[in-house]
Amino acid sequence: MVEEKRQAQQTILLLGASADQLFAIRTARNMGLRVLVVDRQAMSPGFTLADDHAQVSTTDIPALKRLVDRYQREKGPIAGVLVMGSDIPQVVCELASYLGTPHIPMESARLSTNKYLMKRCFADHNVPVPWFRIIRSLEELIQVVEQRGYPLVLKPVDRSGARGVFYLNQGCDLQVLYEQSLALSFTGQVMVEEFLPGLQISTETIMWKGRAHTPGFADRNYAMLQRYAPNIIENGGWVPSRVSPEQRQAVERLVEKAALALGVENGVVKGDVVLTQEGPRMIEMATRLSGGDFSESLIPLGCGVNIVEAAINIAIGREPNLDVLTPRFQRGVVNRYFFPEPGTLVRIEGEEAVRRQPWLHKLEFWYKPGDRVPPVRSHADRFGVFVICADTREEAEDHADWVYQTIKIVTRTP
Repeated sequence: MVEEKRQAQQTILLLGASADQLFAIRTARNMGLRVLVVDRQAMSPGFTLADDHAQVSTTDIPALKRLVDRYQREKGPIAGVLVMGSDIPQVVCELASYLGTPHIPMESARLSTNKYLMKRCFADHNVPVPWFRIIRSLEELIQVVEQRGYPLVLKPVDRSGARGVFYLNQGCDLQVLYEQSLALSFTGQVMVEEFLPGLQISTETIMWKGRAHTPGFADRNYAMLQRYAPNIIENGGWVPSRVSPEQRQAVERLVEKAALALGVENGVVKGDVVLTQEGPRMIEMATRLSGGDFSESLIPLGCGVNIVEAAINIAIGREPNLDVLTPRFQRGVVNRYFFPEPGTLVRIEGEEAVRRQPWLHKLEFWYKPGDRVPPVRSHADRFGVFVICADTREEAEDHADWVYQTIKIVTRTP
């Protein structure tokens, strides 16, 4: 009887079983769904949480199709496909189309994973963006700098996690940065865009029937911009945002316009926005759930909304409950990362004292003694993370400062 009941459950396929996907796995199971996860890593932590798992790369579409064929023959139909934290919406579209389950248009996924095509689409639909241009040679980049001046941002058109993204300013080596950015592009394409000063904001939005519902709204922390220049490294964020109600409304209108420009009427979109003196400007938009604690921690802890649940419902063909996307309260939440000096990790001090604090929600380190800690060149080089929840943003900030003062990460250089 128990097995018959489990066979009758709807199954969702989640692409990825790393730490970034654990919240989605738990949410789906709490919704009563059977969860199938895939990941190329044999020891992925999500394998132990899911009902079923397979060691398959999340980008190997032929292998994934063979897997779903076998799974549906043996265990029943798959009701939907979802990804959280990985920038592979085109894989979701391909598999969902193959299965006949809901998904955004393939063109939307294609545009959202090519930053140049995305900005062209936004410009064509009168979505305000920074000035931008594709760069086909070092000579062309030098010419742009001579014409427009500094600062600028150079980036591959098709990478995430700040890989190959550089802040161009006086004194930088354009040749070295151009070659590094070009080498990190999957397609060998880079672009340059205007650097706009102003508060940067992350948004997380459910689009339903062409209307945007945006419970996710966080200020991004770029206090380390000068420390890691020319690399552009974000160090987490805060909620609630410090913007005015009018500014928030303007950002939310911009997010909705950008999503519709990409062709997303039903689904989830993650926006990166800069608030300039002339109003908000769209930097980028991803057509997937975010990782890095935004959907997992900042939104639910900060305002009581589980946006992942709504995204799952859309993926399996259910109408999302829009009422539960309205924030229920407002608390201060901060997430921050650790960036020790590169070298061999010797020890971590102060961990026990931090773990005893009642306001600590999360503390993770991704290295162990003896591991080589690399220089910080992208978000993939972060050493660890912590999340703090308090009554106010200011209180959470004070706790974050205390954590940084208490945790000592000792590395040894040769």
